[in-house]
Amino acid sequence: MIFRCFLIVFLTLGAHAQESFLEEGTANKTPKELEGVGITEHLGEKIDLSTKFRNEEGKEVPLSTYFDGKRPVLLTLIYYSCPSLCNFHLNGLTDVFKQLDKWEVGKQFDVVAISINPKEQADVAKAKKASYIEEYGKPQAASGWHFLTGRQESIDKIAKQIGFQYKWVEETQEYAHSAAAYVISPDGMISRYLYGIGFAPKTLRLSLVEAADGKIGTVLDRFILYCFQYDPDKKSYAFYAYNVMRAGAGFSAIVLLLFLAAFWVRQRKK
Repeated sequence: MIFRCFLIVFLTLGAHAQESFLEEGTANKTPKELEGVGITEHLGEKIDLSTKFRNEEGKEVPLSTYFDGKRPVLLTLIYYSCPSLCNFHLNGLTDVFKQLDKWEVGKQFDVVAISINPKEQADVAKAKKASYIEEYGKPQAASGWHFLTGRQESIDKIAKQIGFQYKWVEETQEYAHSAAAYVISPDGMISRYLYGIGFAPKTLRLSLVEAADGKIGTVLDRFILYCFQYDPDKKSYAFYAYNVMRAGAGFSAIVLLLFLAAFWVRQRKK
Protein backbone atom coordinates (compact mmCIF):
# COMPACT_ATOMS: atom_id res chain seq x y z
CA MET A 1 0.00 0.00 0.00
CA ILE A 2 2.85 2.39 0.84
CA PHE A 3 4.54 1.58 -2.45
CA ARG A 4 1.31 2.23 -4.37
CA CYS A 5 0.93 5.65 -2.73
CA PHE A 6 4.53 6.52 -3.63
CA LEU A 7 3.94 5.24 -7.15
CA ILE A 8 0.89 7.47 -7.65
CA VAL A 9 2.69 10.57 -6.37
CA PHE A 10 5.77 9.92 -8.49
CA LEU A 11 3.97 9.06 -11.70
CA THR A 12 1.63 12.03 -11.58
CA LEU A 13 4.63 14.35 -11.69
CA GLY A 14 5.54 15.77 -15.06
CA ALA A 15 8.74 14.78 -16.83
CA HIS A 16 10.58 17.94 -15.70
CA ALA A 17 9.30 17.62 -12.16
CA GLN A 18 10.45 14.02 -12.02
CA GLU A 19 13.93 15.03 -13.14
CA SER A 20 14.10 17.71 -10.43
CA PHE A 21 12.85 15.23 -7.88
CA LEU A 22 15.57 12.76 -8.78
CA GLU A 23 18.29 15.41 -8.88
CA GLU A 24 17.63 16.29 -5.24
CA GLY A 25 19.37 13.20 -3.95
CA THR A 26 16.68 10.56 -4.43
CA ALA A 27 18.01 9.02 -7.65
CA ASN A 28 19.47 6.04 -5.80
CA LYS A 29 16.19 5.48 -3.99
CA THR A 30 14.05 5.09 -7.10
CA PRO A 31 12.18 1.76 -6.84
CA LYS A 32 13.16 -0.83 -9.41
CA GLU A 33 9.54 -0.97 -10.56
CA LEU A 34 9.77 2.66 -11.73
CA GLU A 35 12.95 2.32 -13.77
CA GLY A 36 12.28 3.05 -17.42
CA VAL A 37 8.89 4.62 -16.69
CA GLY A 38 8.13 8.21 -17.67
CA ILE A 39 7.40 10.54 -20.58
CA THR A 40 9.73 12.00 -23.19
CA GLU A 41 8.09 14.91 -25.01
CA HIS A 42 7.91 14.73 -28.80
CA LEU A 43 6.32 18.11 -29.45
CA GLY A 44 5.73 18.88 -33.11
CA GLU A 45 5.92 15.25 -34.22
CA LYS A 46 2.99 13.37 -35.68
CA ILE A 47 1.36 10.14 -34.60
CA ASP A 48 0.45 7.54 -37.22
CA LEU A 49 -3.28 7.92 -37.72
CA SER A 50 -3.42 4.74 -39.78
CA THR A 51 -2.71 2.68 -36.64
CA LYS A 52 -5.71 0.46 -35.93
CA PHE A 53 -7.53 -0.13 -32.64
CA ARG A 54 -10.86 -1.67 -31.64
CA ASN A 55 -13.72 0.67 -30.75
CA GLU A 56 -16.26 0.00 -27.98
CA GLU A 57 -18.23 -2.27 -30.31
CA GLY A 58 -15.20 -4.41 -31.11
CA LYS A 59 -14.76 -3.09 -34.64
CA GLU A 60 -11.18 -2.43 -35.74
CA VAL A 61 -10.76 1.13 -37.02
CA PRO A 62 -7.80 3.45 -37.74
CA LEU A 63 -7.13 6.39 -35.42
CA SER A 64 -7.94 8.69 -38.33
CA THR A 65 -11.60 7.80 -37.66
CA TYR A 66 -11.47 10.23 -34.73
CA PHE A 67 -9.66 13.08 -36.51
CA ASP A 68 -11.90 15.20 -38.72
CA GLY A 69 -9.26 17.76 -39.71
CA LYS A 70 -11.05 20.50 -37.77
CA ARG A 71 -11.27 19.59 -34.10
CA PRO A 72 -8.27 18.80 -31.88
CA VAL A 73 -8.16 15.52 -29.97
CA LEU A 74 -7.25 14.99 -26.35
CA LEU A 75 -5.46 11.64 -26.23
CA THR A 76 -4.68 9.63 -23.11
CA LEU A 77 -3.04 6.23 -22.55
CA ILE A 78 -4.45 4.32 -19.58
CA TYR A 79 -5.87 0.87 -18.83
CA TYR A 80 -9.41 0.24 -17.76
CA SER A 81 -8.74 -2.23 -14.94
CA CYS A 82 -6.23 0.13 -13.29
CA PRO A 83 -7.01 0.26 -9.54
CA SER A 84 -5.88 3.83 -8.90
CA LEU A 85 -3.94 6.27 -11.10
CA CYS A 86 -5.95 5.85 -14.31
CA ASN A 87 -9.22 6.45 -12.48
CA PHE A 88 -7.82 9.58 -10.81
CA HIS A 89 -6.65 10.79 -14.22
CA LEU A 90 -10.02 10.19 -15.91
CA ASN A 91 -11.83 11.77 -12.97
CA GLY A 92 -9.63 14.85 -13.32
CA LEU A 93 -10.41 15.10 -17.03
CA THR A 94 -14.13 14.70 -16.41
CA ASP A 95 -14.04 17.45 -13.79
CA VAL A 96 -12.27 19.91 -16.08
CA PHE A 97 -14.63 19.09 -18.98
CA LYS A 98 -17.52 20.14 -16.75
CA GLN A 99 -15.78 23.47 -16.09
CA LEU A 100 -15.26 24.39 -19.76
CA ASP A 101 -17.87 27.10 -20.22
CA LYS A 102 -20.00 26.52 -23.34
CA TRP A 103 -17.58 23.85 -24.56
CA GLU A 104 -18.52 20.22 -24.93
CA VAL A 105 -16.77 16.96 -25.77
CA GLY A 106 -17.71 16.07 -29.34
CA LYS A 107 -18.30 19.65 -30.42
CA GLN A 108 -15.16 21.74 -29.88
CA PHE A 109 -12.85 18.75 -29.35
CA ASP A 110 -12.82 14.95 -29.12
CA VAL A 111 -11.32 12.65 -26.51
CA VAL A 112 -9.64 9.31 -27.23
CA ALA A 113 -8.53 6.92 -24.49
CA ILE A 114 -6.35 3.95 -25.47
CA SER A 115 -5.83 0.99 -23.18
CA ILE A 116 -2.19 -0.06 -22.78
CA ASN A 117 -3.35 -3.55 -21.73
CA PRO A 118 -3.73 -5.74 -24.86
CA LYS A 119 -5.79 -8.25 -22.87
CA GLU A 120 -8.62 -5.77 -22.33
CA GLN A 121 -11.46 -6.14 -24.79
CA ALA A 122 -14.26 -3.98 -26.15
CA ASP A 123 -16.76 -4.97 -23.45
CA VAL A 124 -14.52 -3.48 -20.74
CA ALA A 125 -14.00 -0.31 -22.78
CA LYS A 126 -17.74 0.01 -23.42
CA ALA A 127 -18.53 -0.23 -19.72
CA LYS A 128 -15.85 2.33 -18.86
CA LYS A 129 -17.20 4.73 -21.46
CA ALA A 130 -20.77 4.41 -20.17
CA SER A 131 -19.59 5.15 -16.64
CA TYR A 132 -17.76 8.34 -17.57
CA ILE A 133 -20.41 9.61 -19.98
CA GLU A 134 -22.90 9.26 -17.14
CA GLU A 135 -20.56 11.11 -14.78
CA TYR A 136 -20.04 13.85 -17.37
CA GLY A 137 -23.81 14.31 -17.53
CA LYS A 138 -24.01 14.91 -21.29
CA PRO A 139 -25.16 11.76 -23.14
CA GLN A 140 -24.62 13.45 -26.52
CA ALA A 141 -20.88 13.55 -25.78
CA ALA A 142 -20.72 9.79 -26.41
CA SER A 143 -20.12 10.54 -30.10
CA GLY A 144 -16.93 12.43 -29.22
CA TRP A 145 -15.46 10.44 -26.31
CA HIS A 146 -13.94 7.11 -27.32
CA PHE A 147 -12.44 4.24 -25.33
CA LEU A 148 -10.26 1.97 -27.46
CA THR A 149 -8.45 -1.34 -27.08
CA GLY A 150 -5.87 -2.91 -29.35
CA ARG A 151 -3.03 -5.27 -30.08
CA GLN A 152 0.34 -4.90 -28.39
CA GLU A 153 2.08 -3.71 -31.56
CA SER A 154 -0.45 -0.91 -32.06
CA ILE A 155 -0.22 0.16 -28.42
CA ASP A 156 3.59 0.16 -28.47
CA LYS A 157 3.65 2.12 -31.72
CA ILE A 158 1.55 5.02 -30.41
CA ALA A 159 3.23 4.93 -26.99
CA LYS A 160 6.65 5.27 -28.64
CA GLN A 161 5.48 8.10 -30.89
CA ILE A 162 4.22 10.20 -27.99
CA GLY A 163 7.13 9.25 -25.71
CA PHE A 164 5.10 7.25 -23.19
CA GLN A 165 7.24 4.68 -21.34
CA TYR A 166 5.45 2.12 -19.19
CA LYS A 167 6.04 -1.40 -17.90
CA TRP A 168 4.23 -4.37 -16.41
CA VAL A 169 5.16 -5.05 -12.78
CA GLU A 170 4.84 -8.76 -12.12
CA GLU A 171 4.98 -8.44 -8.34
CA THR A 172 1.93 -6.16 -8.12
CA GLN A 173 0.21 -7.38 -11.31
CA GLU A 174 -0.17 -3.77 -12.42
CA TYR A 175 1.25 -1.42 -15.03
CA ALA A 176 3.64 1.29 -13.88
CA HIS A 177 3.06 4.43 -15.94
CA SER A 178 2.79 8.21 -15.75
CA ALA A 179 -0.38 10.27 -15.96
CA ALA A 180 -0.71 12.72 -18.84
CA ALA A 181 -3.10 13.89 -21.51
CA TYR A 182 -1.79 14.73 -24.96
CA VAL A 183 -3.29 17.54 -27.02
CA ILE A 184 -3.19 16.45 -30.67
CA SER A 185 -3.87 18.77 -33.59
CA PRO A 186 -6.58 17.88 -36.15
CA ASP A 187 -3.91 16.45 -38.47
CA GLY A 188 -2.25 14.31 -35.79
CA MET A 189 0.58 16.55 -34.57
CA ILE A 190 1.52 16.47 -30.87
CA SER A 191 0.83 20.00 -29.67
CA ARG A 192 0.92 19.92 -25.87
CA TYR A 193 1.53 17.62 -22.88
CA LEU A 194 -0.74 18.09 -19.86
CA TYR A 195 0.57 16.19 -16.84
CA GLY A 196 -1.14 14.87 -13.75
CA ILE A 197 -4.61 14.10 -12.49
CA GLY A 198 -5.89 17.66 -12.09
CA PHE A 199 -6.21 20.20 -14.88
CA ALA A 200 -6.86 23.95 -15.05
CA PRO A 201 -9.73 24.88 -17.40
CA LYS A 202 -7.79 27.84 -18.85
CA THR A 203 -4.75 25.70 -19.66
CA LEU A 204 -6.83 23.00 -21.35
CA ARG A 205 -8.94 25.50 -23.29
CA LEU A 206 -5.95 27.48 -24.59
CA SER A 207 -4.07 24.27 -25.42
CA LEU A 208 -6.99 23.10 -27.56
CA VAL A 209 -7.37 26.51 -29.26
CA GLU A 210 -3.64 26.51 -30.00
CA ALA A 211 -3.71 22.94 -31.37
CA ALA A 212 -6.66 23.77 -33.63
CA ASP A 213 -4.81 26.83 -34.96
CA GLY A 214 -7.71 29.11 -34.10
CA LYS A 215 -10.39 26.94 -35.77
CA ILE A 216 -12.23 26.59 -32.47
CA GLY A 217 -12.88 29.05 -29.65
CA THR A 218 -13.83 32.71 -29.73
CA VAL A 219 -11.97 35.82 -30.85
CA LEU A 220 -11.32 36.48 -27.18
CA ASP A 221 -9.70 33.02 -26.82
CA ARG A 222 -7.34 33.79 -29.69
CA PHE A 223 -6.52 37.22 -28.27
CA ILE A 224 -5.75 35.69 -24.87
CA LEU A 225 -3.58 33.07 -26.55
CA TYR A 226 -1.68 35.91 -28.26
CA CYS A 227 -1.01 37.58 -24.90
CA PHE A 228 -0.14 34.35 -23.06
CA GLN A 229 2.46 31.69 -23.84
CA TYR A 230 2.81 28.19 -22.43
CA ASP A 231 5.38 27.96 -19.63
CA PRO A 232 6.75 24.37 -19.56
CA ASP A 233 8.11 24.83 -16.03
CA LYS A 234 4.80 25.99 -14.58
CA LYS A 235 2.78 23.70 -16.89
CA SER A 236 0.41 26.55 -17.66
CA TYR A 237 0.00 29.64 -19.83
CA ALA A 238 1.83 32.69 -18.54
CA PHE A 239 1.56 36.38 -19.38
CA TYR A 240 3.78 37.26 -22.35
CA ALA A 241 4.73 40.94 -22.10
CA TYR A 242 6.38 41.19 -25.53
CA ASN A 243 3.22 40.29 -27.44
CA VAL A 244 1.17 42.61 -25.22
CA MET A 245 3.58 45.46 -26.04
CA ARG A 246 3.29 44.64 -29.75
CA ALA A 247 -0.50 44.62 -29.52
CA GLY A 248 -0.43 47.90 -27.60
CA ALA A 249 1.89 49.48 -30.16
CA GLY A 250 -0.38 48.33 -32.98
CA PHE A 251 -3.45 49.69 -31.24
CA SER A 252 -1.69 53.03 -30.60
CA ALA A 253 -0.70 53.25 -34.27
CA ILE A 254 -4.29 52.66 -35.35
CA VAL A 255 -5.58 55.36 -32.97
CA LEU A 256 -2.92 57.78 -34.24
CA LEU A 257 -3.82 57.10 -37.88
CA LEU A 258 -7.52 57.65 -37.15
CA PHE A 259 -6.70 60.93 -35.40
CA LEU A 260 -4.54 62.11 -38.30
CA ALA A 261 -7.17 61.07 -40.84
CA ALA A 262 -9.82 63.08 -39.00
CA PHE A 263 -7.43 66.05 -38.81
CA TRP A 264 -6.68 65.92 -42.56
CA VAL A 265 -10.39 65.72 -43.39
CA ARG A 266 -11.11 68.82 -41.31
CA GLN A 267 -8.20 70.67 -42.91
CA ARG A 268 -9.42 69.89 -46.43
CA LYS A 269 -12.92 71.11 -45.57
CA LYS A 270 -11.44 74.43 -44.39
